[in-house]
Amino acid sequence: MTQCRLLINPPASGQWNMAVDEMLLKQAESGGGCCLRLYSWATPTLSLGYFQRLEDRLRHAPSIGCPVVRRISGGGAIVHDREVTYSLSVPADHRLATKRRMTYKSIHQTLVELLKKFGVESSIYGAKEHTESAVLKPFLCFQRRSPGDIVVGRVKVVGSAQRRTKGAILQHGSVLVGCSVAAPELLALNSIGAKTVETNELVGAWLEKLSTRLDLSWKTEPLSKDEKSRAKWLSDHKYGSDEWTRHRCQ
Repeated sequence: MTQCRLLINPPASGQWNMAVDEMLLKQAESGGGCCLRLYSWATPTLSLGYFQRLEDRLRHAPSIGCPVVRRISGGGAIVHDREVTYSLSVPADHRLATKRRMTYKSIHQTLVELLKKFGVESSIYGAKEHTESAVLKPFLCFQRRSPGDIVVGRVKVVGSAQRRTKGAILQHGSVLVGCSVAAPELLALNSIGAKTVETNELVGAWLEKLSTRLDLSWKTEPLSKDEKSRAKWLSDHKYGSDEWTRHRCQ
C-alpha cells in the first residue's frame, strides 16, 4: 500500500480552496507524496473552468450574487454549495498518475458502488451522442454530460477533472449532495435518492472504498505553517486577483 496524506479541511473561500489545491499539486511536483483532500465552501461560490470567459457568468442569473473564482482545470462552471469536494494530487511517476485514466474511472466507480447503499442507482456515463460546439455547451458543468461522469438516469451528480503537469497530476471534483438556491435547476443526491445522504457517513464509507480500490493507506496530517503561507500567497496574488479571474486561456 502507498501511504497517502489525508486532509479534511473546514469550509473556506473559493480562492483559498483553489490555492490549496494548486499548492498541493506543486508539492507533488517537487517530491511530495500523494495527498487526498476533502473540503467544502464557506459560501455558495461559482468556479469557472480554465477556458471559460468571466462574462459568460451573466448567462446564469441565480449565481450572479456568488463570489467567483477560476479553476486550473477545464470544463464548465460549478456552483459549489452543498457538496463534497475532493482533490487528489499525485507525483507523475506514481502508478495513479501513470495510469491516470484508470485512476479517474476507479474513483468514480467507488462512488457508484457506495451510492447504491444510499438508495441511489447511479452509473458512469459513457454515451457519445452528438458533438456540441463550445459555444453551445451549457454554462454549468452539471448541465453537461461527458464520458466518465456519474449520472442518475440522465442527471449528473458527480463530475471531476484532471490537471496534468510534467511532474504531477491533480484530480478534483464535486459530489452534489444537496440542492443549492444558487443553482435551483440542478438536482442532487438528496433530491433523487430514497435515503438521505449524510455527508459524514458518505465521506467515512468513501474513504474505506478508496483505500481498498486505490491501494492507499491514510495518514491524517494538517497543513503546515509553510504550506499555509504558500497557499495564502496563491490565494492573495493569483486566485484573489481580478487579472486571473478575468483571464481566459486561448
